[in-house]
Amino acid sequence: MSLSMAIVIAVGVVASIPLSVVGQNQPQLSAEQQASLEEANRLNQQADELYNKGKYDAAIPLAERALAMREKVLGKEHPDVATSINNLALLYREQGNYQQAEPLYKRSLAIFEKALGQEHPLVASSINNLALLYLAQGNYQQAEPLSKRSLAIFEKALGQEHPSVATSINNLANLYRQQGNYQQAEPLSKRSLAIREKALGQEHPDVAASVNNLALLYLAQGNIAHGIDLIQRGLEIEEKNLAFIFALGSEQRKQSYINTFTHTTDTTISLALQKARNNPRATQLALTTVLRRKGRVLDAVANSVQILRSQLTNQPELKQLFDEWSSVLQQQSALVYGEKTTPQLYKDRFEQLEAQRQKLEEAISTQSAEFLNAIQPVELAAIQAKIPKDAALVEIVQYGLFNAKAKKPNEQWGAPRYAAVVVRSSGEPKWVDLGEASVINKSIASLRIALSAEGDRAGGIISKPNAQKKDVPSVQQLARTLDKQVMEPIRPLLGEAKHLIISPDGQLTLIPFEALVDEKGQYLIQRYAFSYLTTGRDLLRFQSTAKSNSSPVVFADIDYDKQQTIAATSKSTTRGGTHRRSNDLASSLRFGRLNNTQEEAQQIKAIFPTTTILSGSQATEAAIKQLSAPSILHLATHGFFLTDQQIKPKFNNFDLQTPVAFSGENPLLRSGLALAGFNNRQTVSKDADDGALTSLEVAGLDLRGTQLVVLSACETGLGDIRVGDGLYGLRRALTIAGSQSQVLSLWKVDDAGTKDLMVKYYQKLKAGKGRHEALREAQLSMLATPKYQHPNYWASFVASGDWTPLYNK
Repeated sequence: MSLSMAIVIAVGVVASIPLSVVGQNQPQLSAEQQASLEEANRLNQQADELYNKGKYDAAIPLAERALAMREKVLGKEHPDVATSINNLALLYREQGNYQQAEPLYKRSLAIFEKALGQEHPLVASSINNLALLYLAQGNYQQAEPLSKRSLAIFEKALGQEHPSVATSINNLANLYRQQGNYQQAEPLSKRSLAIREKALGQEHPDVAASVNNLALLYLAQGNIAHGIDLIQRGLEIEEKNLAFIFALGSEQRKQSYINTFTHTTDTTISLALQKARNNPRATQLALTTVLRRKGRVLDAVANSVQILRSQLTNQPELKQLFDEWSSVLQQQSALVYGEKTTPQLYKDRFEQLEAQRQKLEEAISTQSAEFLNAIQPVELAAIQAKIPKDAALVEIVQYGLFNAKAKKPNEQWGAPRYAAVVVRSSGEPKWVDLGEASVINKSIASLRIALSAEGDRAGGIISKPNAQKKDVPSVQQLARTLDKQVMEPIRPLLGEAKHLIISPDGQLTLIPFEALVDEKGQYLIQRYAFSYLTTGRDLLRFQSTAKSNSSPVVFADIDYDKQQTIAATSKSTTRGGTHRRSNDLASSLRFGRLNNTQEEAQQIKAIFPTTTILSGSQATEAAIKQLSAPSILHLATHGFFLTDQQIKPKFNNFDLQTPVAFSGENPLLRSGLALAGFNNRQTVSKDADDGALTSLEVAGLDLRGTQLVVLSACETGLGDIRVGDGLYGLRRALTIAGSQSQVLSLWKVDDAGTKDLMVKYYQKLKAGKGRHEALREAQLSMLATPKYQHPNYWASFVASGDWTPLYNK
């Protein structure tokens, strides 16, 4: 989605205004003027990126500067100036600042009419934008004649069956639907869909939009069965188009792309929780949608398809097929979202590419089970087959509650809420609404403060001696409050399940459910065994047959002050790419040596005698990248996590008056692990291994077959929280790298307590306990010890991934 093309599923489409319509009456420009226009284009692109992130306040000054530059060079009546005015109006509209947007839209329209005539398609687009502004305000009397005029111009200029005509019809149909005039809306919605199907084929995103809008029309009339049929069809089209996410470049483009599907996800969840609460088709459809989409962007950001490609190095023929498939995918993506062509040429070319794609996918799938798993849509039955009989998958989502009968677009979506769906190995999924996210998030924040205010692995205890015993009741009270909001509504749906596989969302990714307190005053760890996943889809990763017979490897007592050489070894090539953020880490960020971790490493080696220990100056970034699937990887080191830092990115081609955040950059570059030489990272070149191993680099490690990765350090379980996409951090990176299970911490941890917990954990693993059950038993043992009874000590570490016992112990 961009400033010139904004898709609003429940409303219609803001007509596309091209970035430049130069060509008519273009003045002769000096070199200085040409440079000024290029600068305006760059400013507009920067504003476009901020628009896609929803940062309208930051985008407006850039759009205003772009407009001022174009006015100065081209004059106030040039079509390119009208384009800039339109973009600025759109930003104000998205802010809900309709009074600012209206005169800008009118001015843009007047310029286009004067420059291009009354019946030009760009005039129709501009009229359409003004109509949508009035529609957003519920001003139907002004919106309707404008929508009709826009449609008439498109029909005259482009013919009755052009896709742009379908867009205009679709917008008019939505206007009638919002007024409750369903009899007029239905034939228009059907006509729009028919035109798009004929012009673009059955699986174009615009066809999905028409199908979805028709579904909303039926839902508003209470025709639930027909609405579900259409929603299912729209979701299937969108699922097919989601494959294009792998062909997109930047993380920002991938995130923007997935955002265009958010409304259908939320509509489907709302349907399962409201109008079709007891309809098995609706509840299954909502769950399947969540399973397919949750965490999807993060998989693409970590270049999981390219990581898969790198695994084919020793299979040149299969790699050639894979490269051909990737090329076809990119061509399809460009055709659908970029290239402009006639409807018939588009349809013919897309069908040709689709036939090639299907043929290549069949050929690759017969030789690569990993590829087949990557491209196959997730089915509920496959997920249920992976859930043990004594377990329940609890998939938690944050969603916007949809109101199909809302009269204004800004009234269609309620405040964000949490919901959960419980899935057992058989039977129907069961949904429950948990309440407003803002209320639950406040409880999460309070509990995290109470839980994390005790220890620090790098330096002693924050609270006063013996304060932990006194603080336990207050922590339990906060834990009880959050349990009442989240887990108490879920418990009636769990049946006899004793093992809970939690896939959290939003702020709930930051709390250990084990530390919640039930109505009987028990910690939930005393009642259930817990496992964590980013998405229930990860259960299918357990199908991997890769098994490592290598010895365990432990990194401990690392020398962060190791001297680095300026001509350091070039940064190792990894399967996840080599992009860096470590040079952007504040130079003041330094870590002290964790001397006690040497004893931790020695005790692990005593339990697993074949363990290799890398410590001091040997515990380098290069050393970890050279590993090939150790059976266990234990890293007793500091983790780092950077929030969106307000600094000026080096990659900008022009100077900004105000700094912007890093959120447009891959967030897997903003968390990672400190290795040898970290404190001297500023002395090495940007392409050298410098002791800062980012999560994106972790995603590129060869951990296929690694049974367990333990990060026994501070806050290694943190990362960027993206609603619907999980935690962008080390946990997900390790999963993508191939590790079967992970143990990480959610806050700063006490050094002595961590060492005791880790030793107990490995002892229980050696005794044959499951990877998660071993951690639970070690935590329960600490809970029973007076000096460790505060959950700060025992609840910080959470286990995710495969929970079964280690093989070849």
